[in-house]
Amino acid sequence: MNSILQFENGRIFEGISCGNHGEVIGEVVFNTGMAGYQEILTDPSYCGQIVTMTYPHIGNYGINLQDYESRNPFLEGLIVYESSKLFSSWRGQIGLSDFLRRYQIVAIEDVDTRAITRMLRDEGSMKGIISTYDFDSKSLAQKIEMAPDMIGRNLVSTVSTRSRYEWEPELNNYEIQQFLRKRNSKRYRVAVLDFGVKWNILRVLYTIGFDISVFPSNTTFDELSAFDPDAIFLSNGPGDPEPITNAIETISCLIGKYPIMGICLGHQLLGIALKGKSFKMKFGHHGVNHPVKNLETGKVEITSQNHGFAIDSQSFNELEIKVTHLNLNDGTLEGFRHLKYPLFAVQYHPESGPGPHDSRYLFGQFYDMVKQHKEHTPIYA
Repeated sequence: MNSILQFENGRIFEGISCGNHGEVIGEVVFNTGMAGYQEILTDPSYCGQIVTMTYPHIGNYGINLQDYESRNPFLEGLIVYESSKLFSSWRGQIGLSDFLRRYQIVAIEDVDTRAITRMLRDEGSMKGIISTYDFDSKSLAQKIEMAPDMIGRNLVSTVSTRSRYEWEPELNNYEIQQFLRKRNSKRYRVAVLDFGVKWNILRVLYTIGFDISVFPSNTTFDELSAFDPDAIFLSNGPGDPEPITNAIETISCLIGKYPIMGICLGHQLLGIALKGKSFKMKFGHHGVNHPVKNLETGKVEITSQNHGFAIDSQSFNELEIKVTHLNLNDGTLEGFRHLKYPLFAVQYHPESGPGPHDSRYLFGQFYDMVKQHKEHTPIYA
């Protein structure tokens, strides 16, 4: 089936449909990962976006039930150079195209993904449309013009849980099995504010020593206080942090009262609650190979990332906030901690899924911070 991809700058790519029949509009971004397409497809942070995979051959190891990062995909569409028609893996259960059709995801292949990536790097992320039935460029241009921009949209309400739930691990997960053999005696209760949480974050929090309750993004401070958790975790999520005003208000009230860790959108929301300023990046960070320097240790970590907004480190009060991590590609803020209160956050994804495990130590630091807070011992020198 023929398919067409058109961008708001007027550029057109003709290809072949490898997913569901239909039409989708979204912000087009590119992901530089060579693998991990299933985790990318099911990452709620891609809500509102069409993802271009820079690696040319996608789908060769299939899809399995263990590597989902959420209850279903939330991205708008997928762009690949070639979608594998066959897969080979002992874990694979269905093929990529079958997965895309099952979840009604529109996808296009046989297009020049290298040219698309170069265009987005030069001009920045922009809106695009994939269609399998409308091939009129003027009609497509009008649809793109009518589509909302990423700035100012509250996408969190689409992906967040509607009600609180207690998270239970999948006992067939290898890491969970290893943990159960060496369970820590002391466990703490963490309240996870769900802005689009990836399941691997919950898996790692569990293995490190937390019992997990997941709360909707619009949970109030009073509701969290009534639960009386040992710690607060602010999850990843899609889009612009500025419109998530209810969460920012709640987080502002939580600061200084509970130990807090934030990842990705959680990092941005915590930054805004601390009077920092957010901004839209030119084309964002999406991939599993981004170098980040830990300014406290001098070590460089290769990280997994997925965000199109960032916090301006210059907007922080340096007497209260310490910058801990910087991106070595563009110098943007990747992590900070408070000099008085027990809280820290990182812009990237230390839980990986997909990606390297260089930054998993941060979850251990979170556990230690909660333990020290509960035992009323000094946290920072």
